Amino acid sequence: MDVTLHLAQDPEADALLGRSPLAALVGMLLDQQVPMEWAFKGPATIAQRLGADDLDAHEIALHEPEAFAALLSQKPAVHRYPGSMAKRIQQLCQYLVEHYDGDAEAVWKDVGTGKELLKRLSELPGFGKQKAQIFLALLGKQLGVQPTGWREAAGSYGEPGSFRSVADITGPESLTKVRAHKQEMKAAAKAAKAGGR
Repeated sequence: MDVTLHLAQDPEADALLGRSPLAALVGMLLDQQVPMEWAFKGPATIAQRLGADDLDAHEIALHEPEAFAALLSQKPAVHRYPGSMAKRIQQLCQYLVEHYDGDAEAVWKDVGTGKELLKRLSELPGFGKQKAQIFLALLGKQLGVQPTGWREAAGSYGEPGSFRSVADITGPESLTKVRAHKQEMKAAAKAAKAGGR
């Protein structure tokens, strides 16, 4: 895996995401309740604070929990909720160590179908169906991981030419389109909720 992603909108952070399967998974895990760029810059910040040039699932899994939470809480914090996210990242890494010998890429490396890949991603701690589908779409659209039926398994996130999620961000212009789509969805949900009162 060595591609150029543009999710953090920061060359160093994006380079790490493109070469490190674990960094990409951690960025996806962090992508909630904060701007996308902030979430996907997180893995590079964590690696830097650990004094490494990549993330290591074994090292993170065994890290003392309070110390790891403190690492994420340093200013600028890695996430709006650094304590709970530190716990989630450690749970993810512990799962990867237990099930994939710490190799994040093994989650998708030899997978036969999109359906199987979605199942594997959905089993990761912190990955609900939507997050798993978005990451599956990112793998298919930008990282060349395209098992049979991957677009169908990714649902609407797998549609070609769409601007629904991080899977569709290839630069500042597409980031703006994805952000506009998300705002439209929020507005529609808010209107539906108000109409249902």
